[in-house]
Amino acid sequence: MDSTQNFSFRFYFHALNKILGEPRRFFSELPVDFGFIKPLGFLIVSSIFFTGASLISSMPANPFFIGGIFFINAVGMVLIASGLGYIVMVMIMGRSVTFKRLFSIYAFSSGLTLLAAWVPFFIWLSEPWKWWLIGTGMARACGFSGRQVILIIGLSLGIMILFFWIALPLVSPIK
Repeated sequence: MDSTQNFSFRFYFHALNKILGEPRRFFSELPVDFGFIKPLGFLIVSSIFFTGASLISSMPANPFFIGGIFFINAVGMVLIASGLGYIVMVMIMGRSVTFKRLFSIYAFSSGLTLLAAWVPFFIWLSEPWKWWLIGTGMARACGFSGRQVILIIGLSLGIMILFFWIALPLVSPIK
């Protein structure tokens, strides 16, 4: 896979095909110096598709506002999850891989599953699939053991759930 920094739709569809067809091989062949541009571009294109499909399927009264929320959530959750994953990894194993590398794994995995996540109730399939892809990416691209992958994903998910559980009363309307 070419590691130049230019993003293109040709790259998008090539990566999509490789991740869908051979995810283990895709992550095994992910260049070490891949950077941010291509994974971020992949995530943004998938997030745009997710946003559009979600808006069409739900037909909200204020599509621009809701679309903005969908898009920011799609991209933002990947940034939060990859950031927490990196922090947990550093706490457990030290700086064994760069944030760029870990972000790439999260962006490609999430970008792929966003293409199906807009379908009602598909979250029950797309979320486990996303975390399996992230774990596969950590094992193949970073060389982490199964135990390390489970620990990083489990702790970062636990922290994320705890943060949202704590923050929920702050953003909920008062009854």
